[in-house]
Amino acid sequence: MINKIFESQQAALADIHDGATIMIGGFGNAGMPAALIDTLIQQGARDLTIVNNNAGNGETGLAALLKAKRVRKIICSFPRQADSQVFDALYRAGEIELELTPQGNLAERIRAAGAGIGGFFSPTGFGTLLAEGKETRVINGRNYVFESPIHADFALIKALRADRWGNLVYRKTARNFGPIMAMAAKCAIVQVSEIVELGELDPEAIVTPGIFVQRVVREEKAS
Repeated sequence: MINKIFESQQAALADIHDGATIMIGGFGNAGMPAALIDTLIQQGARDLTIVNNNAGNGETGLAALLKAKRVRKIICSFPRQADSQVFDALYRAGEIELELTPQGNLAERIRAAGAGIGGFFSPTGFGTLLAEGKETRVINGRNYVFESPIHADFALIKALRADRWGNLVYRKTARNFGPIMAMAAKCAIVQVSEIVELGELDPEAIVTPGIFVQRVVREEKAS
């Protein structure tokens, strides 16, 4: 019997190892799996490479993981904003590496990994520092830069509902990077608000099929 439901967040994240590459869903706080991030901090894995749209807000969630100095490198499109003081301080002190990737390229690099594509040519970034060291090509008279796929050991994402097979539905824009990250990681771990019986999810509403999900855990509310 296929059952991807884990009894606790701790059990779902127990085998995340030092040096792992982890994709974390979310667009700012929308769709960010905060409960899984808090558990990852408690779990203790270090020297991580994090793939996320931004570099944390305030001092909670992803920012708290950075503050705990568990992250060696972050790959993101939007590292600085008014409340990104944790990342800013670490970067200025030389305590974290940054790979800056334009948002469209970031999404496509993740999608390419999940689709088994070996890379793609994008016009974004040509002639800038972001293109240094990368292959370039002229296609139909336009300049392009080669971008490689981003693979991950784990993906931590947030969905609204799941069944025991790992089929997922999301809440509105909270879905953002979740579907492509689930495809691009060896192990997708999903935090959900509700677990339902097989057949309760409308097949037309399922965004991420269970084949791309390895672990599901119900969000544990803080007491």
